[in-house]
Amino acid sequence: MDLLGAIKVSSSALTAHRTKMNVVAENIANSETTRTAEGGPYRRKMVVFEKEAPESFDNVFAREMARGDTVKVTEIVSSPEDYRLEYNPEHPDADPETGYVKMPNVDVLSEVADMMVARRSYDASATAVENSKNMIMKALEIGR
Repeated sequence: MDLLGAIKVSSSALTAHRTKMNVVAENIANSETTRTAEGGPYRRKMVVFEKEAPESFDNVFAREMARGDTVKVTEIVSSPEDYRLEYNPEHPDADPETGYVKMPNVDVLSEVADMMVARRSYDASATAVENSKNMIMKALEIGR
C-alpha cells in the first residue's frame, strides 16, 4: 500500500469514528427522554461499521493489492433491548395503574466507555494520517 492509500484508509476511519461519537453523544443527551416523536421513550442507537463492499473479484483484487481497505458506517440501528422501568407515579408519562415510567434503554456508563473507545480510535487514525503525511514530506526531501 502506498502512503496516499494509508491516508485514505485512516481518513475513512476518522469519518466513521466521528459518526460513532455523534451517536454516543445523542444517546447520552437522550438518556432521560421518555417521549419521542415516534412515541414512547428514546431507544439507544448503535453504529454498524463495515469494510466497503467490493464490486468484482478481478477489479477488487488488482485495486486492493495497490491500496488498502476503507471503513464506512453502513447503518445506525436502534437497540432491541427492553426499556428500563422506573417507579415514579408523579411523572407525566407514568402508567396510571402501576406508577412505572418506561425510561430509555441507555446506560450512561456504557455510553461514556463507548465514547472513550471511539475517541481513542479517532486519535489513532489522526496520528496515522499525520505520520503518513510526514513520511511523504521526508520522501520529497530525499528527492531534492
